[in-house]
Order: sequence, then C-alpha cells, then structure tokens
Amino acid sequence: VARTASRPLAAGEISTFQSFVFLGGQLSLALCVLLCLNHYSIVLGAASLSLVITYPLMKRITYWPQLVLGLTFNWGALLGWSAIKGSCEWSVCLPLYFAGVMWTLVYDTIYAHQDKRDDVLIGVKSTALHFKEDTKQWLSGFSLAMLLSLCVAGVNCSQTFPYYSSVAAIGAHLARQIYTLDIDKPEDCWKKFASNRTVGVLLFTGIVLGNL
Repeated sequence: VARTASRPLAAGEISTFQSFVFLGGQLSLALCVLLCLNHYSIVLGAASLSLVITYPLMKRITYWPQLVLGLTFNWGALLGWSAIKGSCEWSVCLPLYFAGVMWTLVYDTIYAHQDKRDDVLIGVKSTALHFKEDTKQWLSGFSLAMLLSLCVAGVNCSQTFPYYSSVAAIGAHLARQIYTLDIDKPEDCWKKFASNRTVGVLLFTGIVLGNL
C-alpha cells in the first residue's frame, strides 16, 4: 500500500531471502529466551506458533484478521503469568487475555482504516472494510467488553482502588478516542492509533499502584 511502500522489503532494499535470514535470527533469539523459562511456559509459548505462522495469511482469508492478531499479540497475558508462577491462574489470565484481544480489535481496526482504499484495490480484507460506517459502534462494543474483562481480572486477583481508577481512566480515554475519530482521514486514524500507548501506560500504572 502507499503508506508502506518505502519500507525496506517493499522498496526492494532487502531481498526476500535476507528477510527470512533476519526472521530466523529473531526466532532463534526468541527460542533462547523461551528455553530459559519453566517447562509449563515453554509448552505454552510453543503453542502460540500456530497463530504466529497463520496470522500473516489472514488478510486474504477473512475480514477479521485483527481478531487473529489479537489472539496472537496478547499471548503474553498468559505467558507472562506462567513465567512467574509456573502455571496460569485462568480466572485472571483468561479475562486479561480477552481484554487484550478486544483492545487489539479497537486500535488495529482504527489502524486499518488508513489503508482501506488500497486494500480494496489489492483484494485484502480487514475489519475496517467489514464494519464500514458502523465502525464506531463496533469499537464501542469492543471497548466495553475490554473494560468489563479488566474488571473481572481485577476482582479475581484482588486488585485495589488504583487499578480500578486506571480502568475508569482507560474507559474515558477510549470514549474520547472513538467519539473524535474520523475514519476517512488517514492522519487522524494514525493519531488515534498511536494514542493507544496511553491506554498501556494507564493500565501498567494501575497494576503497579494497585499491587503496592
């Protein structure tokens, strides 16, 4: 697409073979990190490979590649816990994982609206193309599901007031983000997408202060 035409692989600055060599190096380093963890986490981490491999193909198969991205990208909600505890506390990890998936659907749908014109031309799919003018309603639903799941995770691991305050602040941030979003302006979509770093900072801060 036009927005990514200058990236090294698309611009021909590196070859496909070189990109596979780089990928192999990244995967090798990741394997070294994984093998330093407990056995439960090694198996759990290896289980994510099927998602990692299939996600890049999803844009040609389904209008929901953002969902597959969410399932892939948020695996750390499970792996991070098991790396410390040696197993998963599912009553906490599953709601946290689900919240992350919903969040990914929010920010990556916004991101996908940047490329929707090019996506139509080249024949790839996205939630942006699927939701069209109903995007804000869908994003609102995903955001509500995310906030409820964060609350469930918090209750199940005895979080305290600072955590729930951060969840409320996240809700306010997402509401403003969705309300002011202009899905037909790529520069605004990028701005709103990038503002999701604030969501991450708020949640991290709430978790730390809640535990302290």
